[in-house]
Amino acid sequence: MAWHEAPGAQELGEEEAMGITIEGRQIALCQSAGAYYAVQGICTHQHALLADGYVEDGAIECPLHQGRFDLKTGAALCAPVTEPLRVYPVRAEDGKVFVQIQD
Repeated sequence: MAWHEAPGAQELGEEEAMGITIEGRQIALCQSAGAYYAVQGICTHQHALLADGYVEDGAIECPLHQGRFDLKTGAALCAPVTEPLRVYPVRAEDGKVFVQIQD
């Protein structure tokens, strides 16, 4: 497992998401309640980009059909989504944000 710096993370505001690519994986990097989260960047329902969705109260909402996912666990919170998202470990240090990707 390796830690990778999340490009542009310093510009991410509270209750926002941004799409990043690390090791060929699309990831939605989010900030909610002062914490950073990294989840699979594509919705499990209809393949929409989650970084185009809304972040609120520790969840990300898909912009296509408004399905919501828990940022900590990736769990699907409401219809129409039923499959969870992959969640990646995140750490912040020295003003930088890092995401852990399994090799």
